[in-house]
Amino acid sequence: MIRHFTATGFVIVGGATLVHWHEKVQEWLPPGGHIEPDEDPVQAVLREVKEETGLDVRILPTSELPEISNLEQVVPPYTVMIEDVYDNKVGKHQHIDLIYFSTPVNLPSSGDLPGVPEGWHWVDRDALVESRALAAPNGKMVAPPEDVLKLGIVGLDLLETGRVDASLTRA
Repeated sequence: MIRHFTATGFVIVGGATLVHWHEKVQEWLPPGGHIEPDEDPVQAVLREVKEETGLDVRILPTSELPEISNLEQVVPPYTVMIEDVYDNKVGKHQHIDLIYFSTPVNLPSSGDLPGVPEGWHWVDRDALVESRALAAPNGKMVAPPEDVLKLGIVGLDLLETGRVDASLTRA
């Protein structure tokens, strides 16, 4: 099976997370994409979020790093997902997706949610909990998939409380 490494960065701010309609996958997803050669996963998340949304973000760490002075460390992801993917170029393959949480580095002084490009939507906690459907570009009402709903809630909890409720995503 062909596998590609990808990184996803849930953008969390003001009680909401950011999603867009992914045409190829036909689902509401947070920003993310392939990890490029010579790029670590955190660099990939920061680049993908910037490219897709225009936002500069910082990673929200979900665990403490040990103090090690002789080697550089990369913030670990919250979780790693294996996703079955099909596209016309590669065919059937999988993404090994490293999931991170992030928040914008420069928030509007008004307290409003940051502006984002057309097609991106801020989804609040109630919408995530209720699995509320959003209007896709094709006019159909589609709720985000389970992983986006649950991980979005985890990200909101992390930013609001500084801790993560692992029961939402792990058995």
